Amino acid sequence: MSFFIPAAMAQTAEGAAPMGGGFEWIFLVGFLVIFYLMIWRPQAKRAKEHKNLLGGLTVGDEVVTGGGILGKVKKVTDEFIVLEVGDGQELKFQKGSVVAALPKGTLKAI
Repeated sequence: MSFFIPAAMAQTAEGAAPMGGGFEWIFLVGFLVIFYLMIWRPQAKRAKEHKNLLGGLTVGDEVVTGGGILGKVKKVTDEFIVLEVGDGQELKFQKGSVVAALPKGTLKAI
């Protein structure tokens, strides 16, 4: 009896074309394109902008840290910066904690 099973499984209905692998490939390629355009490319752009921001920090720049602290850069090293956050008050931060540079003159009280 088992010798009839392969012949029965090989038959297809008349007029029905077997679904090939091409349709699945279209979905896979479409998913990868959407993934690239919506997730990977914008994240890479933000990372590049943040790297350029950290590389361009100089003494006198006004910045915001990830914790929301505003200050003026007083000293820059390879991994750390010193911010003046008030009259004579200086805090040391890792460079990576800087999230944005402010326009000149934003911090007039310091």
